[in-house]
Amino acid sequence: MKAIMVMYDSLNKRLLESYGCEWTKTPNFNRLAEKTVIFDNFYAASLPCMPARRDIHSGRYNFLHRSWGPIEPFDNSMPKILQEHGIYTRLVSDHDHYWEDGGCTYHTMYSSWEAVRGQEADPWEYRVDMPDIPKHVPTMREFTHPSWWRHNWCNKELIHSSNEWPQNLVFDKGLQFLEKNKDKDNWFIQIETFDPHEPFDSPKEFQDMYPENYTGDHFDWPSYAPVTETTEEVRHIRNKYAALLSMCDRNLGRILDFMDANNMWQDTLFIVNTDHGFMLGEKDWWAKSVMPCYNELANIPFFLWDPRIGKKNERINALCQTIDIPATILEYFGVDRPPEMKGHPLSRVLKENKSVRKYALFGYHGSFVNITDGEMLYMRAAASISNQPLYEYTLMPMHQDKIFSPEELSETVMVDLPFGKGCKVMKIPVKSRLANPTFCNSFQYGHKLFDLRLDPEQLYPLNDPMREADMINALIAEMKKNDAPIEQYQRLGLDFNYTYTADRVIEDKHNSITFESFPITKKYFWTQDAKHIFIGMLSLLTEKQVDEYFHLIDEVMENVSDKTVTRKHFETIGKKIYSTDEGKLFYFLNKLSRIN
Repeated sequence: MKAIMVMYDSLNKRLLESYGCEWTKTPNFNRLAEKTVIFDNFYAASLPCMPARRDIHSGRYNFLHRSWGPIEPFDNSMPKILQEHGIYTRLVSDHDHYWEDGGCTYHTMYSSWEAVRGQEADPWEYRVDMPDIPKHVPTMREFTHPSWWRHNWCNKELIHSSNEWPQNLVFDKGLQFLEKNKDKDNWFIQIETFDPHEPFDSPKEFQDMYPENYTGDHFDWPSYAPVTETTEEVRHIRNKYAALLSMCDRNLGRILDFMDANNMWQDTLFIVNTDHGFMLGEKDWWAKSVMPCYNELANIPFFLWDPRIGKKNERINALCQTIDIPATILEYFGVDRPPEMKGHPLSRVLKENKSVRKYALFGYHGSFVNITDGEMLYMRAAASISNQPLYEYTLMPMHQDKIFSPEELSETVMVDLPFGKGCKVMKIPVKSRLANPTFCNSFQYGHKLFDLRLDPEQLYPLNDPMREADMINALIAEMKKNDAPIEQYQRLGLDFNYTYTADRVIEDKHNSITFESFPITKKYFWTQDAKHIFIGMLSLLTEKQVDEYFHLIDEVMENVSDKTVTRKHFETIGKKIYSTDEGKLFYFLNKLSRIN
């Protein structure tokens, strides 16, 4: 038996023709839909990149217990389990996060692996001086991660001069494996590209597929923030994404051609998937992580071919998600699932079009905890501005690109986890609101309830206490099933021993903390954007900075005659709180003022 998984990063299904898009060019995804079953109600589980990959290995939710980090010593790993049962596994990838601190134990779970260098901010280049950077639209990374910004431009210089694109090399190497082993048995290969993740860079032939008259500054890396760019800039970045998507489509076609030419559909499981989507201006948002986890991010494309069943060119609406992928692959190879794995094999879905679950949880660690049954969707936000209590549970204390600091570890205690296989694990308090790499405090957005049947675009949150109570009760039950730590309920303001009613939902809303809950907000008049900035900036401060923040607002307003707080006042406040240049400050205030 053989299995191939082609994995992309940040693949927005709404821009695929096979999911209804009418302006992008993705003919090979159309071919794929004809050769597989296409899933319409497939959800991510943990977001973003490495949390999703931990789900794919372990078959259980990462985000309830930990943020970004490596495979844990107590984790089950699907490719490792396959190895232990005599099945050869291989990873070929240009996903640079695998080679950082926070991804350092994933690739070693495979029998063999190969890394392709040069994507995004991969520290691959060897130029010691600054590269030539053209005039460009201001973007987050040049301020928050200047080294990433530099690495990206150095990498581009090498890639463009050699015309050797990492994505192409990944598929070249994947096809080399297939050519060498097409007549062998018992193997699994994961051909994984970082694309179409930002920055959206691709060869000219793909950009020419989306002609435009853009005359603005260079722009291929949108910020993780509200849209403040011009209509022309928004259209341009969508075209840049579409060009990279068409490049992904071209390489997918190479795999389909090989499978056709070698009759591999007869005996090869084939999966095409992604970790999460990406927002390209929808609801006036860019990217991911900093906004509510809308379906542009969470409801992701998924294609599956199982040669034992032979079903193809059909659509399935059953509720499934990322944690089902490892269970599906293990079941295909006849390997039992470990008891800690919460995902389910999708062969039953293919045979009977019956869901393997009633509800799906998804989210980022320390942000919203979201639940859907495929029709209703509920986003549960933090109950307080502090987003506390919040802990990391790990034996591998690493962030994306650095090890936890001694300060972060200073209050660590050792505890048991129900799925820890007897290991004591570190329980590490997330002390700073900036320590959590999701950098989204859900408090500032509040709880949200959507009826996806009537409002698939999630534009009109419902005020329906009865249905909200039903979703809260389902959320509590699913969190219990998945061993959520007690403080997660506390952070979300949930009584996990209570059966919620409409009256309780109304009572909780009446007692909840809002903008008006802070005494300082009653002392002045506020413009709408100033309200957004007040909450947004408050959610980014450490506990020690909050009193200083309120004092600075008073200090600034005491010296003006008009007692209406505006965005301009926050420029003065921000300069005193952050030691930063005016360009960076202007950029962040402009973004915060759009949050709602």
